[in-house]
Amino acid sequence: MKYGYGRISAGAQRLGNQGKELRAAGCEKIIAETTSGVRAERPRLRLLLARLEKGDTVIVSRLDQLARSTRDLLGILETITARGATFKSLADRWADTTTQHGPLMMAVVGGLAEFERAMIRFRSGEGRMRARAAGVKFGRPIKLTKQQIREVHRRWKKGESARALARSFKVGPGAIRRVLSNEAVPFGRQDPPPVGPASSHP
Repeated sequence: MKYGYGRISAGAQRLGNQGKELRAAGCEKIIAETTSGVRAERPRLRLLLARLEKGDTVIVSRLDQLARSTRDLLGILETITARGATFKSLADRWADTTTQHGPLMMAVVGGLAEFERAMIRFRSGEGRMRARAAGVKFGRPIKLTKQQIREVHRRWKKGESARALARSFKVGPGAIRRVLSNEAVPFGRQDPPPVGPASSHP
């Protein structure tokens, strides 16, 4: 079966030109999504992907009617392929897995998207390193006064654990560790890794 998929703005009743193009392409059933494409939740698209069977084809008039980003597009196409179905965009001739060369082109797009994500991670890591070198501190603000911070260090030096201090000051162990780390105070071996807000019970 050939399924047509399109998006319409809130309050609209018909797909208009999208619908005409999809019908002309031979779509036997057309699904109109009224949810904004910016939102992650698209219930009719989810139902369409779930009902796909081997040999079916999903057709859209343009790629921006289906996906919000390259990553989103690749995720949707992966689901379509896993169901044994194919995909075609009428306005974007390269985005057509019904042809012999279509899957190869989509694989190239997937490789470029992965390269883009790797570059973003690399640039983000470099930025964080430069910020740390400039004295920028990351993480949530520490909800302790200067007097409480001095008290944390005093009791830490006397051997009190980070978990015990967290219970005492009603914060998570991670907050205590950040206080100590900011002053270059080493952690004791008796302290477990941060596990979130401390329990009110001893």
